[in-house]
Amino acid sequence: MNPGRPAKLVLDEALSIRTAAAADIPALHALIEASVRELQAADYSPEQLEGALGTYLGVDTQLIEDGTYFVVETSALLVACGGWSRRKTLFGADHRPGRDETLLEPKSDAAKIRAFFVHPAWARRGIGSIILQHCEDAARAEGFTRFEMGATLTGVPLYRRWGYTEVERIELPLVNGGSLPIVKMAKADEMA
Repeated sequence: MNPGRPAKLVLDEALSIRTAAAADIPALHALIEASVRELQAADYSPEQLEGALGTYLGVDTQLIEDGTYFVVETSALLVACGGWSRRKTLFGADHRPGRDETLLEPKSDAAKIRAFFVHPAWARRGIGSIILQHCEDAARAEGFTRFEMGATLTGVPLYRRWGYTEVERIELPLVNGGSLPIVKMAKADEMA
């Protein structure tokens, strides 16, 4: 399999993907907290996770307003979420310091892949890969040919698998005095 361009991935018939809505925000908060606390516990300390929840790891309502955030659901439960952005902010939730809502230029800037979380009960079933493909396709439809992200340590293997490479490691200062390491990753679209 070519790591730069995944084969077409399809959701199980019991799952569907759709654009997130404002009504999803309470369920997204719960999903993200469950995902962070369980799936990222092997890569970050409890203090790091506590300090990052709500600032760097959380809901970014701008993505929902822009129509670039997606949820995967069963008939009654959100099981995953993730999105992309046409704005300069690379990562973080609504309360992240230093947000930059400036619009990107598709011909010269990289679309931002943002805020992927999977409920622990649904992890490692390929759902993150499906959301990633969906986001890349949506960004391509708007003219973007490059992608970048601020990946958690937990997410790095997934993104590496699909052709993203490490650009730099960043230590994000937390309100509790600690820091959260993330990895800036990038990918050029081979289809361009």
